Amino acid sequence: MACYVERPRTTCALGGAIAVINALPGVTLVNHTAIGCGGNLSGAISGGAGNMGDGVFAGSHMPSSAVGEKEVVFGGADRLTEEITNALDVIDAELFVVATGCMTEMIGDDVEAAVRKVQNPRKPVISISTPSFKGDAYAGYEIILDAIFNKFIPKAEKKEEKLVNIFGIVPGFDPLFRGDLREIKRLLERLGLKVNTFFTADQTFDNVLNASKASLNILLSPVWGTTVVKNFEEVHGTPYFQTTLPIGALQTARFLRKLSEHIDIDPALLEEVIKTETDEYYEDFIRASDTIANRQWFFYSATVTNSNYAIPLGEFLYKELGWHQEDTFVTDQLKPIKKRALVKAFDETDFGSKLTLDTDTQRISRTLNKTRPRNQGQRYWDNKTPFFLLGSSLDRATAAEVGGVALPVSFPLSSRLITTRGYAGFRGGLALVEDIYSTLLG
Repeated sequence: MACYVERPRTTCALGGAIAVINALPGVTLVNHTAIGCGGNLSGAISGGAGNMGDGVFAGSHMPSSAVGEKEVVFGGADRLTEEITNALDVIDAELFVVATGCMTEMIGDDVEAAVRKVQNPRKPVISISTPSFKGDAYAGYEIILDAIFNKFIPKAEKKEEKLVNIFGIVPGFDPLFRGDLREIKRLLERLGLKVNTFFTADQTFDNVLNASKASLNILLSPVWGTTVVKNFEEVHGTPYFQTTLPIGALQTARFLRKLSEHIDIDPALLEEVIKTETDEYYEDFIRASDTIANRQWFFYSATVTNSNYAIPLGEFLYKELGWHQEDTFVTDQLKPIKKRALVKAFDETDFGSKLTLDTDTQRISRTLNKTRPRNQGQRYWDNKTPFFLLGSSLDRATAAEVGGVALPVSFPLSSRLITTRGYAGFRGGLALVEDIYSTLLG
Protein backbone atom coordinates (compact mmCIF):
# COMPACT_ATOMS: atom_id res chain seq x y z
CA MET A 1 0.00 0.00 0.00
CA ALA A 2 1.31 3.46 -0.90
CA CYS A 3 2.00 5.87 1.94
CA TYR A 4 2.23 9.62 2.21
CA VAL A 5 4.00 12.10 4.46
CA GLU A 6 1.50 14.14 6.42
CA ARG A 7 2.70 17.72 7.10
CA PRO A 8 6.20 17.27 5.65
CA ARG A 9 9.30 18.71 7.29
CA THR A 10 11.36 19.08 4.16
CA THR A 11 10.97 19.79 0.44
CA CYS A 12 12.22 18.11 -2.72
CA ALA A 13 15.87 18.19 -3.76
CA LEU A 14 15.33 21.40 -5.71
CA GLY A 15 14.29 23.11 -2.48
CA GLY A 16 17.58 22.15 -0.87
CA ALA A 17 19.47 23.60 -3.84
CA ILE A 18 17.46 26.82 -3.64
CA ALA A 19 18.20 27.18 0.08
CA VAL A 20 21.93 26.68 -0.52
CA ILE A 21 22.08 29.24 -3.33
CA ASN A 22 19.97 31.65 -1.28
CA ALA A 23 22.76 31.65 1.32
CA LEU A 24 25.85 31.24 -0.90
CA PRO A 25 27.57 34.50 -1.93
CA GLY A 26 28.10 35.24 -5.61
CA VAL A 27 26.01 32.34 -6.91
CA THR A 28 22.66 32.54 -8.73
CA LEU A 29 20.26 29.70 -9.44
CA VAL A 30 18.40 29.36 -12.74
CA ASN A 31 15.38 27.10 -12.30
CA HIS A 32 14.56 24.90 -15.27
CA THR A 33 11.22 23.83 -13.87
CA ALA A 34 7.49 23.98 -14.31
CA ILE A 35 5.71 27.26 -13.62
CA GLY A 36 5.44 27.86 -9.89
CA CYS A 37 8.09 25.41 -8.63
CA GLY A 38 10.73 27.97 -7.71
CA GLY A 39 8.34 30.48 -6.18
CA ASN A 40 6.42 27.92 -4.14
CA LEU A 41 9.58 26.31 -2.83
CA SER A 42 11.17 29.67 -1.99
CA GLY A 43 8.07 30.67 -0.06
CA ALA A 44 8.12 27.44 1.93
CA ILE A 45 11.82 27.82 2.71
CA SER A 46 11.63 31.51 3.56
CA GLY A 47 8.80 31.02 6.03
CA GLY A 48 9.84 27.62 7.37
CA ALA A 49 13.48 28.49 8.00
CA GLY A 50 12.83 30.94 10.80
CA ASN A 51 11.41 33.49 8.37
CA MET A 52 14.88 33.93 6.90
CA GLY A 53 13.61 35.80 3.84
CA ASP A 54 15.08 35.72 0.35
CA GLY A 55 18.56 36.54 -0.85
CA VAL A 56 19.50 38.56 -3.91
CA PHE A 57 17.90 37.07 -7.03
CA ALA A 58 16.21 34.39 -4.94
CA GLY A 59 12.56 33.79 -4.16
CA SER A 60 10.28 35.71 -6.49
CA HIS A 61 13.34 37.29 -8.15
CA MET A 62 14.86 33.94 -9.11
CA PRO A 63 15.45 33.35 -12.84
CA SER A 64 13.27 30.53 -14.13
CA SER A 65 12.50 28.97 -17.49
CA ALA A 66 8.93 28.50 -16.18
CA VAL A 67 8.13 25.74 -18.66
CA GLY A 68 4.49 25.24 -19.52
CA GLU A 69 2.35 23.13 -21.80
CA LYS A 70 4.19 24.17 -24.98
CA GLU A 71 7.59 23.12 -23.60
CA VAL A 72 6.19 19.84 -22.26
CA VAL A 73 5.09 18.94 -25.79
CA PHE A 74 7.98 20.36 -27.83
CA GLY A 75 10.82 20.45 -25.28
CA GLY A 76 12.11 23.28 -23.13
CA ALA A 77 15.79 23.47 -24.12
CA ASP A 78 15.34 26.59 -26.27
CA ARG A 79 13.41 28.31 -23.49
CA LEU A 80 16.20 27.43 -21.06
CA THR A 81 18.86 28.85 -23.38
CA GLU A 82 16.89 32.07 -23.63
CA GLU A 83 16.52 32.32 -19.85
CA ILE A 84 20.22 31.69 -19.15
CA THR A 85 21.21 34.29 -21.75
CA ASN A 86 18.93 36.89 -20.18
CA ALA A 87 20.17 36.05 -16.68
CA LEU A 88 23.81 36.46 -17.77
CA ASP A 89 22.96 39.88 -19.20
CA VAL A 90 21.23 41.36 -16.15
CA ILE A 91 22.63 39.56 -13.09
CA ASP A 92 26.10 40.25 -11.71
CA ALA A 93 27.07 36.86 -10.27
CA GLU A 94 30.26 34.81 -10.14
CA LEU A 95 28.58 31.50 -10.94
CA PHE A 96 25.24 30.46 -12.41
CA VAL A 97 23.77 27.07 -11.53
CA VAL A 98 20.97 25.58 -13.65
CA ALA A 99 18.80 23.28 -11.52
CA THR A 100 16.20 20.95 -13.02
CA GLY A 101 12.83 19.95 -11.62
CA CYS A 102 10.57 16.95 -12.09
CA MET A 103 8.83 18.12 -15.26
CA THR A 104 11.97 18.99 -17.21
CA GLU A 105 13.68 15.76 -16.14
CA MET A 106 10.70 13.71 -17.33
CA ILE A 107 10.52 15.35 -20.77
CA GLY A 108 14.24 14.73 -21.22
CA ASP A 109 15.64 18.18 -22.00
CA ASP A 110 19.36 18.20 -22.80
CA VAL A 111 20.36 20.72 -20.16
CA GLU A 112 24.09 20.21 -20.64
CA ALA A 113 23.78 21.15 -24.33
CA ALA A 114 21.89 24.32 -23.42
CA VAL A 115 24.58 25.22 -20.89
CA ARG A 116 27.37 24.70 -23.43
CA LYS A 117 25.65 27.06 -25.86
CA VAL A 118 25.75 30.00 -23.46
CA GLN A 119 29.00 29.28 -21.59
CA ASN A 120 30.72 32.51 -20.60
CA PRO A 121 34.30 32.55 -19.25
CA ARG A 122 33.52 35.61 -17.08
CA LYS A 123 30.23 34.19 -15.83
CA PRO A 124 30.52 30.39 -15.75
CA VAL A 125 27.41 28.20 -15.86
CA ILE A 126 27.04 24.66 -14.49
CA SER A 127 24.01 22.39 -14.14
CA ILE A 128 22.65 20.00 -11.53
CA SER A 129 19.83 17.44 -11.53
CA THR A 130 17.41 18.05 -8.64
CA PRO A 131 14.00 16.46 -9.33
CA SER A 132 12.03 15.16 -6.36
CA PHE A 133 12.84 11.56 -7.26
CA LYS A 134 16.52 12.30 -6.54
CA GLY A 135 15.66 12.85 -2.89
CA ASP A 136 14.58 15.54 -0.44
CA ALA A 137 16.08 18.93 0.41
CA TYR A 138 19.01 17.41 2.29
CA ALA A 139 19.89 15.36 -0.78
CA GLY A 140 19.68 18.61 -2.77
CA TYR A 141 22.23 20.13 -0.37
CA GLU A 142 24.65 17.33 -1.17
CA ILE A 143 23.98 17.46 -4.93
CA ILE A 144 24.70 21.16 -5.33
CA LEU A 145 27.74 21.26 -3.05
CA ASP A 146 29.21 18.21 -4.78
CA ALA A 147 28.80 19.95 -8.14
CA ILE A 148 30.41 23.21 -6.99
CA PHE A 149 33.26 21.90 -4.85
CA ASN A 150 34.15 18.70 -6.65
CA LYS A 151 33.39 19.52 -10.30
CA PHE A 152 33.75 23.29 -10.63
CA ILE A 153 36.34 24.86 -8.32
CA PRO A 154 39.99 24.50 -9.40
CA LYS A 155 42.42 22.17 -7.70
CA ALA A 156 44.90 23.92 -5.43
CA GLU A 157 48.60 23.65 -6.11
CA LYS A 158 49.38 24.00 -2.41
CA LYS A 159 47.43 23.56 0.82
CA GLU A 160 47.14 26.23 3.52
CA GLU A 161 48.16 24.54 6.75
CA LYS A 162 45.62 26.32 8.98
CA LEU A 163 42.67 26.56 6.57
CA VAL A 164 39.55 24.43 7.21
CA ASN A 165 36.15 24.12 5.50
CA ILE A 166 32.89 23.56 7.40
CA PHE A 167 30.26 21.23 5.90
CA GLY A 168 27.16 19.41 7.15
CA ILE A 169 25.04 22.32 8.42
CA VAL A 170 22.23 22.67 5.87
CA PRO A 171 21.13 26.26 5.11
CA GLY A 172 17.46 26.87 5.76
CA PHE A 173 16.63 23.32 6.77
CA ASP A 174 18.87 23.89 9.77
CA PRO A 175 17.11 27.19 10.60
CA LEU A 176 19.84 28.26 13.04
CA PHE A 177 22.63 27.65 10.51
CA ARG A 178 24.09 31.17 10.44
CA GLY A 179 24.42 31.47 14.20
CA ASP A 180 25.82 27.95 14.48
CA LEU A 181 28.45 28.59 11.81
CA ARG A 182 29.46 31.91 13.37
CA GLU A 183 30.10 30.34 16.74
CA ILE A 184 32.10 27.44 15.29
CA LYS A 185 34.14 29.93 13.25
CA ARG A 186 34.75 32.12 16.31
CA LEU A 187 36.08 29.20 18.32
CA LEU A 188 38.30 27.84 15.56
CA GLU A 189 39.77 31.26 14.91
CA ARG A 190 40.66 31.49 18.61
CA LEU A 191 42.73 28.36 17.99
CA GLY A 192 44.61 30.04 15.16
CA LEU A 193 42.70 28.46 12.26
CA LYS A 194 41.29 30.11 9.15
CA VAL A 195 37.71 29.04 8.46
CA ASN A 196 35.55 28.81 5.35
CA THR A 197 31.92 28.63 6.45
CA PHE A 198 30.62 29.66 2.97
CA PHE A 199 27.23 30.75 4.35
CA THR A 200 27.92 33.51 6.89
CA ALA A 201 27.83 37.22 6.10
CA ASP A 202 31.62 37.61 6.14
CA GLN A 203 32.13 35.09 3.33
CA THR A 204 32.58 35.87 -0.37
CA PHE A 205 32.81 33.81 -3.53
CA ASP A 206 36.59 33.73 -3.01
CA ASN A 207 36.00 31.46 -0.01
CA VAL A 208 34.28 29.04 -2.38
CA LEU A 209 37.01 29.22 -5.03
CA ASN A 210 39.79 28.76 -2.45
CA ALA A 211 38.14 25.85 -0.63
CA SER A 212 40.46 23.33 -2.29
CA LYS A 213 43.40 24.94 -0.43
CA ALA A 214 42.02 23.73 2.90
CA SER A 215 44.01 21.20 4.89
CA LEU A 216 40.92 19.72 6.53
CA ASN A 217 37.18 19.48 5.98
CA ILE A 218 35.08 19.44 9.16
CA LEU A 219 31.73 17.66 8.71
CA LEU A 220 29.29 18.59 11.49
CA SER A 221 26.69 15.95 10.70
CA PRO A 222 26.44 12.18 11.19
CA VAL A 223 24.88 11.79 7.72
CA TRP A 224 24.58 14.93 5.55
CA GLY A 225 27.57 16.01 3.50
CA THR A 226 29.34 12.66 3.66
CA THR A 227 29.22 12.34 -0.13
CA VAL A 228 30.66 15.84 -0.52
CA VAL A 229 33.66 15.39 1.79
CA LYS A 230 34.47 11.90 0.49
CA ASN A 231 34.49 13.13 -3.10
CA PHE A 232 36.41 16.23 -1.98
CA GLU A 233 39.12 13.99 -0.55
CA GLU A 234 39.29 12.02 -3.79
CA VAL A 235 39.37 15.11 -6.05
CA HIS A 236 41.37 17.59 -3.96
CA GLY A 237 43.24 15.33 -1.54
CA THR A 238 41.74 16.98 1.56
CA PRO A 239 40.98 14.66 4.51
CA TYR A 240 37.86 15.13 6.64
CA PHE A 241 36.88 14.95 10.29
CA GLN A 242 33.27 13.90 10.88
CA THR A 243 31.45 14.58 14.13
CA THR A 244 28.17 15.97 15.45
CA LEU A 245 27.35 19.63 15.96
CA PRO A 246 28.56 20.53 19.48
CA ILE A 247 26.08 22.29 21.79
CA GLY A 248 27.16 23.53 25.23
CA ALA A 249 30.36 23.33 27.23
CA LEU A 250 30.78 19.55 27.49
CA GLN A 251 30.25 18.77 23.82
CA THR A 252 32.26 21.74 22.58
CA ALA A 253 35.31 20.98 24.72
CA ARG A 254 35.19 17.39 23.44
CA PHE A 255 34.82 18.59 19.85
CA LEU A 256 37.84 20.91 20.06
CA ARG A 257 40.05 18.22 21.59
CA LYS A 258 39.03 15.70 18.91
CA LEU A 259 39.67 18.31 16.23
CA SER A 260 43.23 18.74 17.49
CA GLU A 261 43.86 15.11 16.52
CA HIS A 262 43.22 15.99 12.87
CA ILE A 263 44.94 19.36 12.44
CA ASP A 264 47.91 20.99 14.13
CA ILE A 265 46.76 23.10 17.08
CA ASP A 266 49.07 24.30 19.84
CA PRO A 267 48.14 22.12 22.89
CA ALA A 268 48.67 24.95 25.38
CA LEU A 269 46.49 27.30 23.36
CA LEU A 270 43.81 24.62 23.00
CA GLU A 271 43.54 24.08 26.76
CA GLU A 272 43.65 27.82 27.44
CA VAL A 273 40.75 28.45 25.04
CA ILE A 274 38.71 25.59 26.48
CA LYS A 275 39.32 26.77 30.04
CA THR A 276 38.47 30.44 29.43
CA GLU A 277 35.38 29.57 27.38
CA THR A 278 34.21 27.00 29.95
CA ASP A 279 34.75 29.39 32.86
CA GLU A 280 32.78 32.13 31.11
CA TYR A 281 30.05 29.65 30.18
CA TYR A 282 29.44 28.42 33.72
CA GLU A 283 29.84 31.91 35.20
CA ASP A 284 26.87 32.94 33.09
CA PHE A 285 25.00 29.62 33.51
CA ILE A 286 25.18 29.75 37.30
CA ARG A 287 23.25 33.03 37.32
CA ALA A 288 20.23 31.10 36.10
CA SER A 289 20.60 28.25 38.57
CA ASP A 290 18.59 29.88 41.36
CA THR A 291 15.62 30.38 39.07
CA ILE A 292 15.89 26.84 37.73
CA ALA A 293 16.31 25.18 41.14
CA ASN A 294 13.76 27.26 43.02
CA ARG A 295 11.06 26.54 40.45
CA GLN A 296 12.00 22.85 40.30
CA TRP A 297 12.37 23.02 36.53
CA PHE A 298 13.51 19.47 35.83
CA PHE A 299 11.62 17.88 32.98
CA TYR A 300 10.83 14.83 30.95
CA SER A 301 11.84 15.84 27.44
CA ALA A 302 11.68 14.75 23.83
CA THR A 303 13.08 16.11 20.57
CA VAL A 304 11.57 16.06 17.07
CA THR A 305 14.28 17.31 14.71
CA ASN A 306 16.42 16.41 11.75
CA SER A 307 19.44 14.15 12.17
CA ASN A 308 21.85 17.07 12.62
CA TYR A 309 20.23 18.29 15.84
CA ALA A 310 18.89 15.06 17.33
CA ILE A 311 22.03 13.85 19.08
CA PRO A 312 23.50 17.17 20.31
CA LEU A 313 20.16 18.43 21.64
CA GLY A 314 19.43 15.15 23.45
CA GLU A 315 22.87 15.05 25.02
CA PHE A 316 22.60 18.69 26.11
CA LEU A 317 19.20 18.19 27.75
CA TYR A 318 20.39 15.10 29.60
CA LYS A 319 23.93 16.05 30.62
CA GLU A 320 23.77 19.82 31.04
CA LEU A 321 20.20 20.41 32.20
CA GLY A 322 19.77 17.08 33.98
CA TRP A 323 16.50 16.30 32.24
CA HIS A 324 15.15 12.84 31.48
CA GLN A 325 15.45 12.68 27.69
CA GLU A 326 12.99 9.93 26.73
CA ASP A 327 12.24 10.14 23.01
CA THR A 328 14.37 11.26 20.08
CA PHE A 329 12.44 11.50 16.80
CA VAL A 330 14.40 12.04 13.59
CA THR A 331 12.29 13.30 10.71
CA ASP A 332 14.74 13.07 7.78
CA GLN A 333 13.89 10.76 4.88
CA LEU A 334 17.01 8.63 5.20
CA LYS A 335 18.21 5.95 2.82
CA PRO A 336 19.50 2.73 4.43
CA ILE A 337 23.18 3.73 4.38
CA LYS A 338 22.40 7.02 6.11
CA LYS A 339 20.08 5.31 8.60
CA ARG A 340 22.92 3.01 9.58
CA ALA A 341 25.28 5.98 9.99
CA LEU A 342 22.79 7.81 12.21
CA VAL A 343 22.05 4.75 14.35
CA LYS A 344 25.78 4.14 14.78
CA ALA A 345 26.34 7.74 15.91
CA PHE A 346 23.33 7.53 18.23
CA ASP A 347 24.53 4.27 19.77
CA GLU A 348 27.83 5.95 20.63
CA THR A 349 26.03 8.44 22.88
CA ASP A 350 24.84 7.73 26.40
CA PHE A 351 21.81 9.89 27.19
CA GLY A 352 19.44 6.93 27.41
CA SER A 353 16.85 8.00 24.88
CA LYS A 354 14.87 5.91 22.42
CA LEU A 355 15.56 6.71 18.74
CA THR A 356 12.58 6.72 16.36
CA LEU A 357 12.90 7.46 12.65
CA ASP A 358 9.59 8.86 11.41
CA THR A 359 8.69 11.61 8.96
CA ASP A 360 4.96 11.73 9.72
CA THR A 361 3.74 14.39 12.15
CA GLN A 362 0.53 12.55 13.02
CA ARG A 363 2.31 9.30 13.88
CA ILE A 364 4.80 11.19 16.04
CA SER A 365 1.89 12.85 17.85
CA ARG A 366 0.17 9.48 18.42
CA THR A 367 3.38 7.98 19.80
CA LEU A 368 3.88 10.82 22.29
CA ASN A 369 0.24 10.63 23.35
CA LYS A 370 0.51 6.86 23.86
CA THR A 371 3.63 7.13 26.05
CA ARG A 372 2.10 9.93 28.13
CA PRO A 373 -1.33 8.57 29.14
CA ARG A 374 -4.13 10.70 30.59
CA ASN A 375 -5.57 10.14 34.02
CA GLN A 376 -8.52 7.74 33.75
CA GLY A 377 -9.66 8.17 37.35
CA GLN A 378 -6.68 6.33 38.84
CA ARG A 379 -5.42 7.35 42.20
CA TYR A 380 -1.83 6.90 41.04
CA TRP A 381 -0.39 6.84 37.54
CA ASP A 382 2.87 7.69 35.87
CA ASN A 383 2.00 10.84 33.95
CA LYS A 384 5.61 11.71 33.11
CA THR A 385 5.26 15.40 33.77
CA PRO A 386 6.35 18.13 33.51
CA PHE A 387 7.11 17.64 29.82
CA PHE A 388 9.14 19.79 27.40
CA LEU A 389 9.30 19.23 23.65
CA LEU A 390 11.91 20.63 21.28
CA GLY A 391 10.65 20.21 17.74
CA SER A 392 9.28 22.25 14.87
CA SER A 393 6.39 24.70 14.75
CA LEU A 394 4.23 21.71 13.81
CA ASP A 395 4.81 20.09 17.20
CA ARG A 396 3.45 22.81 19.48
CA ALA A 397 -0.05 21.31 19.29
CA THR A 398 1.28 17.88 20.26
CA ALA A 399 3.05 19.32 23.30
CA ALA A 400 -0.17 21.03 24.38
CA GLU A 401 -2.15 17.79 23.94
CA VAL A 402 0.06 15.99 26.45
CA GLY A 403 0.18 18.92 28.86
CA GLY A 404 3.66 20.01 27.93
CA VAL A 405 5.57 23.05 26.71
CA ALA A 406 7.32 23.35 23.33
CA LEU A 407 10.22 25.34 21.91
CA PRO A 408 10.33 25.22 18.09
CA VAL A 409 13.92 24.80 16.88
CA SER A 410 13.62 22.67 13.73
CA PHE A 411 12.25 23.03 10.19
CA PRO A 412 9.54 24.08 9.56
CA LEU A 413 10.20 26.91 11.98
CA SER A 414 7.55 29.48 11.07
CA SER A 415 6.72 30.71 14.58
CA ARG A 416 10.06 32.41 15.24
CA LEU A 417 12.23 35.00 13.50
CA ILE A 418 15.83 33.80 13.29
CA THR A 419 18.64 36.16 12.29
CA THR A 420 21.85 35.46 14.24
CA ARG A 421 20.49 32.91 16.77
CA GLY A 422 22.39 29.63 17.01
CA TYR A 423 22.83 26.85 19.56
CA ALA A 424 26.30 25.58 18.65
CA GLY A 425 29.33 25.96 20.87
CA PHE A 426 29.63 27.67 24.23
CA ARG A 427 27.63 30.79 23.42
CA GLY A 428 25.02 28.77 21.56
CA GLY A 429 24.52 26.53 24.60
CA LEU A 430 23.77 29.59 26.72
CA ALA A 431 21.38 30.86 24.04
CA LEU A 432 19.53 27.54 24.21
CA VAL A 433 19.32 27.79 28.01
CA GLU A 434 17.86 31.29 27.62
CA ASP A 435 15.30 30.17 25.05
CA ILE A 436 14.19 27.10 27.00
CA TYR A 437 13.70 28.84 30.32
CA SER A 438 12.30 32.01 28.74
CA THR A 439 9.66 29.77 27.19
CA LEU A 440 8.82 28.42 30.63
CA LEU A 441 8.84 31.87 32.23
CA GLY A 442 6.48 33.07 29.49
